[in-house]
Amino acid sequence: MENVTNKKPKILLLSDDLRMSSGIATMSREIVMGTVDRFDWFQVAAAIKNPDYGKLLDLSEDVRKRTGISDASVKLLPWNGYGNADLIRQLINSEKPDAILHFTDPRYWTWLYEIEHEIRQNVPIIYYTIWDDLPNPLYNSNYYASCDSLLCISKQTYGIVNNVLTEVFGDEFNIVNESNVNYSVDKKNILVKYVPHGIDSDSFKPTEVPTQFKKEIFGDKEYEFVLFWANRNIRRKQPSDVIWAFNRFCELVGKDVADKCALVMHTSPIDENGTDLIAVKNVIAPNANIIFSAKRRPNEELNYLYNLANVTINIAGNEGFGLTTAESVMAGTPIIVNVTGGLQDQCGFKLKDSEKGFTADDYVKIGSLHDWRKWESELNYGEWVKPVWSRARSLAGSVPTPYIWDDRVDLEEVAESILEFYNMGKDECKRRGNIGRDSFINEMNLDSKHMCNMMADGITETIKNWKPSNRFNIYKVK
Repeated sequence: MENVTNKKPKILLLSDDLRMSSGIATMSREIVMGTVDRFDWFQVAAAIKNPDYGKLLDLSEDVRKRTGISDASVKLLPWNGYGNADLIRQLINSEKPDAILHFTDPRYWTWLYEIEHEIRQNVPIIYYTIWDDLPNPLYNSNYYASCDSLLCISKQTYGIVNNVLTEVFGDEFNIVNESNVNYSVDKKNILVKYVPHGIDSDSFKPTEVPTQFKKEIFGDKEYEFVLFWANRNIRRKQPSDVIWAFNRFCELVGKDVADKCALVMHTSPIDENGTDLIAVKNVIAPNANIIFSAKRRPNEELNYLYNLANVTINIAGNEGFGLTTAESVMAGTPIIVNVTGGLQDQCGFKLKDSEKGFTADDYVKIGSLHDWRKWESELNYGEWVKPVWSRARSLAGSVPTPYIWDDRVDLEEVAESILEFYNMGKDECKRRGNIGRDSFINEMNLDSKHMCNMMADGITETIKNWKPSNRFNIYKVK
């Protein structure tokens, strides 16, 4: 409901420029647009080389027209990078926000955590947090402890955050999982809640694809079966593995059928952070129909791409959430996914013996469902998905992130999963995808309206229960 009488809290958002197209930017836009009835927003709008760097932009009038919220207030300060300590000090003084909300990898925010004690004398810090895989990242513990609220994008992230805080700090902090209860007067309270990514069901939906758009993608050729992949061309997304698996599928069905099948890859085919996919295609799949869509596209055209496909695939080695497959299901197109990270949340997993789904609290105990030896035979899943469990796992890492599992699937199994969807036919694929869309909206709460409501409730609860940190800590020395 529109708020026209009471002063709304102002939130300082630190994330990717909401006008842009990264996953973080997309979710920033969804959150802001979906909560302008409850909050005023000021974003430090991050980009590598922001063309509007340093210019204060007031988007309020445009947002009012789009949302119908007559008092909507949205301002952006475009910035190169994510900001710095001096900038945040200035904005706290000038804008007087009621809370700071930030998200993406915590290593981008080390400067923020270094001054958290200073900041939290004035405003609470809220982190929309995500982590891709186990083992529990104890090296993130100080980041988590620097926040007043940790709103978790996936059930796995929720379990990780609870376990890291408990293992590292014991009962030093009071972890609050239930709204408005169990707040301590003696300890620092940290609110930890599951706030899943939500997809805009009005932007991503089943629709007829215009003939002209089909010609733009396919030219004059028509295909009976289309596999779709949309991600950044980076190693952990495994784009070369997708090409290999598609080519193997083509070998399984034979040349005559393969000539009527296509893999559409919505990505930059050459990326310094990934590989040269054109070279991969020329050697690994020289005779396969692989189409690269490198053009940045608005949501309407992305929705067309999902609707062109029989099935969308994501076999990333680790994945925080996986927006593209969630958008695909919302568009009524089924998916093939690796059972890792937030992709698990999209599968509708239930225990076979009880038909009981998994809650976020269950993940505090189970950690992840990615161990096929333990879970594959125990679970049912939605008709809209073919989950592929990793058959091998390697422990990757770097100096700032010393360890994280890299879950690797069997590509022969992936090819067989593609074949399963081919054998279903287009109509059956769409039937299954539409079941997934209905489940996302009505059962699994993976729509943007639910995300925005949960996010708004978490922010409101944080502001309501926040206590400023002491200016000084006093220690007794024996």
